[in-house]
Amino acid sequence: MTRRRGGGKAVAGAVAMSAVVVLGAQTWTAGQARAAGQPAPYTFAEGAQRTKGAASTSEAPRLTAGATYRDSIDRGEKLVYRIDLDAERDAYVSAVAVPEPGTKVAFADGLEVSLQDRDGYECSSNDSKFGSAEFPRPLAAYAHRTIEKDRTSCQKADSYYVVIERSASDDKEAAASPKPWELEIRHQIEPKVKEVGPTAAPSAWPSASPPPPAGGPRERPGGAGFFDATGLTQGEWTDRIEPGQSRFYRVPVDWGQQIFASADLGSADLGSSAGQGYVGNALSMTLFNPMQGVVGSADSVSYDGKQKAAALDPLPPVRYENRFDSSAKFEDMRFAGWYYLRVSLSPEVGEEFGKKPYGLTLRVNVRGEARPAPAYDGPAGIFAVTQDDKEQAASGQSGSEAERSDTMKVVAAAGIGSGTVLLLGLGVWTLLARRRAAPTG
Repeated sequence: MTRRRGGGKAVAGAVAMSAVVVLGAQTWTAGQARAAGQPAPYTFAEGAQRTKGAASTSEAPRLTAGATYRDSIDRGEKLVYRIDLDAERDAYVSAVAVPEPGTKVAFADGLEVSLQDRDGYECSSNDSKFGSAEFPRPLAAYAHRTIEKDRTSCQKADSYYVVIERSASDDKEAAASPKPWELEIRHQIEPKVKEVGPTAAPSAWPSASPPPPAGGPRERPGGAGFFDATGLTQGEWTDRIEPGQSRFYRVPVDWGQQIFASADLGSADLGSSAGQGYVGNALSMTLFNPMQGVVGSADSVSYDGKQKAAALDPLPPVRYENRFDSSAKFEDMRFAGWYYLRVSLSPEVGEEFGKKPYGLTLRVNVRGEARPAPAYDGPAGIFAVTQDDKEQAASGQSGSEAERSDTMKVVAAAGIGSGTVLLLGLGVWTLLARRRAAPTG
């Protein structure tokens, strides 16, 4: 028995040490790849569960709140999933579609996410299309069930169905590649508020774009997905982006605050030859809310080798009552949390001006003092900005790095704990041995 306990302590210490080594190696490898500016495929959330959407509600697999899932979808396909909701809390489901790099996409190709009740009534739906920027990049959309006074549909506790559709162009000549798109699916529940306040979005709010942030540019490489999006605060940030690549960043935006963002694509460094080539819709910038819902985009930036800029239209401050407005501009700015920026560069830029990294500058402004959060009846989860979030943004931590950091703390505590127990055990064993060896009488 003693030997077994000792073996357990040794194993615990070894496991802790192994975890430190493995996590350290993972962090080093990711850091090296990002520092080198190597193109990376989309980074899916670690630990996402594999599932397979059904063609019918009768066979729809269930999604659990707080979980992330992986699936894939064919051109023109509809996938159905089931979620079980109560009659008190707002609910959300989002999907990120990831076409294979280098495949063909068309203007009308896109992703739609809808939420329906058992009678087929649509609670909400949103879509995201490639539009005139016809090059492959991750798309995202979300749907929600909102509890609202005096509304009868989609309000009761029941089973609901999530429908994810990959829309396709009718023009066979312009049709997208038939290769499946990978999907990343999230389901979240927002706590109910103890008392609902105003239900009308503000009629007046600051809409003038602020001046450029002070302090000068600082370098901060972006991530390759929502999961490893790089934290940013207000400021001017530089990066490098390659043709066909998408960069992801995240900014904490608290209740009552507004976010303004713009992106500058640097010149091609062609000297007198700059301006002789041309790529339409070369740069795409999109802002997503904490549930990966699109809240603003700028996709019509053409490139002729000279520096170009794209800016999001002004967005209203984050307020709980925004969700009751019929305008998407307000409705999607409905909660605090991490807001995500995705910047994508057309692969045609590489064909026209050279396959190399191009300078990218992001200017981010977060305006307004943070206001008190709604009186949630429970932890806000992702729908809040915490002190840890602010520190992660200031240091440039991504979500994946923050998770590794938390894991390292647990591992360190486990290692220290098992080591302490082992040392105490050795101390007691030594004391007993000395007592046995001491002369008697």
